[in-house]
Amino acid sequence: MDKSKLAMVVVFLSTFVTSGGQIFLKMAAMKLSFDVVALLTNYPLYMGCFLYGVGAIMLIVSLKYGDLSVLYPIYALNFIWVSILSPMFFNDVMSDLKWAGVFLVIMGVTVVNLGSRGARK
Repeated sequence: MDKSKLAMVVVFLSTFVTSGGQIFLKMAAMKLSFDVVALLTNYPLYMGCFLYGVGAIMLIVSLKYGDLSVLYPIYALNFIWVSILSPMFFNDVMSDLKWAGVFLVIMGVTVVNLGSRGARK
């Protein structure tokens, strides 16, 4: 597998890690208190920051080997994973309009990826 394809795989995987981080950050925000003890025991905050940081590192490493114009639209898949996961953890609702947005994001990522393949030939 060449480095640019590996970079795409790493960015794709980072979307799952980062989305998990976003879910934990939302959990942490729901418990947020400016009391020092409450802040120190807000474990979802630590997990969210950790996962978000790992996802960012994965993105940065992949940017070394791939095109930004290809990798960053793949990174937009975060929106999809968070949209799908948030009703499982919170009182969020996936309306038809939100599903249409998910579909448009997937189509956009696909079109950008196909367009970048055509530009390389």
